[in-house]
Parts: sequence; C-alpha cells; structure tokens
Amino acid sequence: MSMISTRGACPVSTSYAILRGLAPDGGLYVPETSPSFTLEEISALSGMDYAARAVFILQRYLPDFTEEELKNSISGAYGKKFDDPAIAPLKKVKDDTYYLELWHGPTLAFKDMALQLLPYLLTLSARKNGENREIFILVATSGDTGKAALEGFLDVPGTRCCVFYPQEGVSRAQQLQMVTTGGSNTHVIAVEGNFDDAQSGVKKIFSDPGFAGTMNEQGRVLSSANSINYGRLVPQIVYYFSAYADLLRDGAISLGEEVNFCVPTGNFGDILAADYAKRAGLPIGKLICASNANNVLTDFITTGVYDISSRPFYKTEAPSMDILISSNLERLIFTLTGNDAAATAAYMKKLSTEKRYEITEDMLVKLQNNYAAGCVDADALNAEIARCYAEDRYLIDTHTAVASAVLRAYRSQTGDRRKSVVVSTASPYKFGPAVLEAIGGERGGLDDIACCGVLEKMSGVAMPAQIAALPTLPIRHTQTCRKDQMEEAILHALG
Repeated sequence: MSMISTRGACPVSTSYAILRGLAPDGGLYVPETSPSFTLEEISALSGMDYAARAVFILQRYLPDFTEEELKNSISGAYGKKFDDPAIAPLKKVKDDTYYLELWHGPTLAFKDMALQLLPYLLTLSARKNGENREIFILVATSGDTGKAALEGFLDVPGTRCCVFYPQEGVSRAQQLQMVTTGGSNTHVIAVEGNFDDAQSGVKKIFSDPGFAGTMNEQGRVLSSANSINYGRLVPQIVYYFSAYADLLRDGAISLGEEVNFCVPTGNFGDILAADYAKRAGLPIGKLICASNANNVLTDFITTGVYDISSRPFYKTEAPSMDILISSNLERLIFTLTGNDAAATAAYMKKLSTEKRYEITEDMLVKLQNNYAAGCVDADALNAEIARCYAEDRYLIDTHTAVASAVLRAYRSQTGDRRKSVVVSTASPYKFGPAVLEAIGGERGGLDDIACCGVLEKMSGVAMPAQIAALPTLPIRHTQTCRKDQMEEAILHALG
C-alpha cells in the first residue's frame, strides 16, 4: 500500500510518510487504497486483548513493518504506562450508551493511544529509509498532544521534541504537565496567541525550505507528531475496532449490527480515524461530530460551508477543542472529491486566502450520509457533567461532556436508538476546577491542583498520581515567543 498526498505529490511508502510527516506539496499523506476487514475477522478480535488487536489491524495499514516489529512496538507502547489492563476500556453507563475511556495512559488523555506508539514507528521508519540525522519532532498543541508527545519521545535516542502551545489557551494542569517535562531532548515554548496561531506557524515552518536547510546543516530533519502525521492517525483506528469487539464479546450487539460513535473533536483527527475504520468494514452507523462553542465543524457538516472569515474564537472549559482550522478535515475533503488532488488543493488555497470554502452539493450528500454534528455552549457542557454525575454516578471531563450532550440531542432530534459509544478523551482531573464546579463544588480561591483534591473527596473517584505530583515538580521550560517568531524561538532553544 502506497501513500499519496491530498495535493498530488508522488506516491511514497508508509514508513517514508511517517518519517516526513507532511508531504512536500503541503498536503497530508493518505493511503492510496483502504484495507478491508471481513465480519469474520472483526468477530475474531473479540477474543483478543488490545495489543493483539492492534497488531492484527495495523499490519494492514503499515505494510512496511514486519509483524515482529509491530508486536515489539505495541508491547512497548501499551505496557506498564497504562493503569488499566484493557488499555481502552469500554464502560456501560446505560443500556444503549457506552463510554470509550481513552485516558488511562501516562498523560491522562487519548493522545497517548497514538503517541506512545509513534516513537517506535518513527525510529523504525528512519532506519528503513536510511535516515541518520536527528529527527526533530515539531508539535503544535491545544493542550493534550504536547505532553503526550513529550512523554512519548522523552530521551528516545536520535530524536528531539519541540512543543508550541497557546500561552493562555490550556488548562493549568495541561500547562504544568508540559513545562515540568524533564529529559535532555525536550523543548516547550508558549506562543502569544491561540492554537490556530501555533498550528499555522508549525505548518509554515514545515513548508520553509530555508529552515529545513538550517536544520540539515545542524544534522537534523523535521518531522511531526501532530495528527497530520499518518503515524499518529493510524493507531487511533484500532480503538474503534476494539470498542466494537468489546461490544461483541459482551453480547451487547450481534455481528454486523451498526454502532454509532460520538466524538468530541477540534482538529478532526479522532473522528477521521473512525471514518477510516468504517471504510475498512467496521459496522458504524453515524459518526457524530461534537463541538463546543467553536462550532465551525458543526456548521460545515450542516451546510457544506467552512467559514472562519468572521467567526469569533472562544476560550472554553474544553480547551483542546478551541480550534477553528481543523487540519485533518483536508483528508476528508480529499475523499469527498473522489481523491481529486487538484480540487483539494484549491479548497485549501481558498481557506488560506479567503478564509472560507464551500463544497459541492454532491460532496455534501456524501458527507451527511456518514456524519451528523452538534455543538453545546458552556451552560450545556456544565449541565451534562452534573447530569452524568447525578444520574449515572459517572464522572466525566469537559470534552467528554460535549460529546455526551451532543449524543443526547442527536437522539432526541432523530430518534436513532442504535447502540452508541461516546469517545471519552481525557480524565476529569485534567480539568478539575471546571468539573468540580459543574457538580456543585466550590473552588473558593483554591488553585487547580487543590481543586482536584476537593473533587476527589467529593466524588470518591481517585485523583491520578500524575496530577497529584504536579505541584512538586520543578518548572523546566519558560520560553515564550510571538506567533511570528517561532523559527527564531526554535533556534534559540537549540542554542
């Protein structure tokens, strides 16, 4: 299976695509053809543990890697760092509603599901492509990707990881997780702006041949750990298959029965992984895209118009979704055009120059056949946390609350009663103050970590050790920069 660019660059191998991250024409790498799985193969997954499921599925998506390489990589990624042996446990909350908990890894967010595996794939890819330079991982984060990348690449030989985050756009726990990171190969830089500024800056750096030349002179080659990298996206496909297999194993569904997934997303990578699983044969009904007040994706799926020209940017209690430019949407646009690279490039150029584009009626029909969408404001988000806690005795974070509320609204509007899975993307303790206040607790001037302590006493849900330890860790990264100084900031960080 070859990889092609959404904007037309020549086919490359999967390992080369993972190594480079972004195609040379600025496009994103996608598989030339989709793998497929039979219902019998999907049924067989129900008798496997998560690691075995991952090996079985990823062999189809990563043909450059041997079975032994994948087994070793997956064993290393999903081992002792996860606090639940199921890795991605599926929790039943109501007869027809389940929550897929993707936050049992070292940084308490779903990004660990991919970013614990990516360093293995990336270092193997470098060897397979004769790359001997240091791999310089460049990341823009809205909160969770940054720490997950830093943790994944921490002191991995032959790599260096640099993370940019919006200075005022992450929770205190997220910020502390990043700026206290140790290791000899990590850099964390705050950008004076929002996530879109950081993301656009990183993309600009990747497309700057002069900066690539500077890195080459220093013995380094740029790569990405954002979900623009195919190696970040593919591991996420696994947990959708795994959730379905768990439902089969537990007798909750029959083989071939369709299941809905409701996904809180800003950059569109998490829900796109579900789309890829559906294309490969996983019986998925609707993919329900859940947004907060930054509801550009809701409007796009509803109208076919992607417009950020005059849209306000909101800072919310679900900061990992405070995004207006959804990078992974380009991969879906490519599919909707019938894999037309020229048309995709034209849409992306319009977004860059005019801050909007409108897809064709035919594309919109294809989009709405697979996707539904909804959004919630701050009041609805808080009410959903309170409702889940009071009615279900289940504590959820702010992002999971967005998806939970959107799913309930979707069911009310459509009458669709298929079994549905809410994708739970973060531990409630990553956003402790907001969760505490939502369930009726009082902050009372306490700092974020102290609020988590109150939340633990009030809810009876244990605070993760990673959060409890944050106040005791030294601050190691204090660098800041303007959004137009990101290249200079990297060079300063490198000395």
